[in-house]
Amino acid sequence: RYFFKGLDADPRRMGKVLHLVAGLYAVEDRAKGLSGEESLVLRRRVSAPLRAKLHAYLLEIREEVLPKSPEARAVRYALNQWEALTRFLEDGDLEIDNGATERANRDVAIGRGNWTFFGSDEGGKTAAVLMSFIASCKRCRVGPFAWFRIIAGAVALVWLGAR
Repeated sequence: RYFFKGLDADPRRMGKVLHLVAGLYAVEDRAKGLSGEESLVLRRRVSAPLRAKLHAYLLEIREEVLPKSPEARAVRYALNQWEALTRFLEDGDLEIDNGATERANRDVAIGRGNWTFFGSDEGGKTAAVLMSFIASCKRCRVGPFAWFRIIAGAVALVWLGAR
């Protein structure tokens, strides 16, 4: 996103960065449907060299861009977050970005303000927790009601055992 913002001001440099990033995403497209181990092998073979090129290029242009420009902010952000941005190369089950998680939690973020007045202050907090839980269940392909039944049974056993 930050590199895209800098594209108008510096199409040559930002275009090259975006081209390298697009290469990383192309590898992810190829990895769809593969197991975590297979994805990791593909990433190490193809994405790791692209990551190295991208890192070297960011270090190269860091001193060339104006310090307060959108391009400099993009380069600074990427280098400061480099470990987190490249963690997907350490685990084949990780995704390249958090887009799917953000999409899954969008309903929670949008509704949070509405739930604040859900009966009472506590009602709004409870609704927000429940909606976050349901979004997480959807993301993990777990049925929230089945999970509730299991947890409720476990809580009941603990509660009865404590008496």
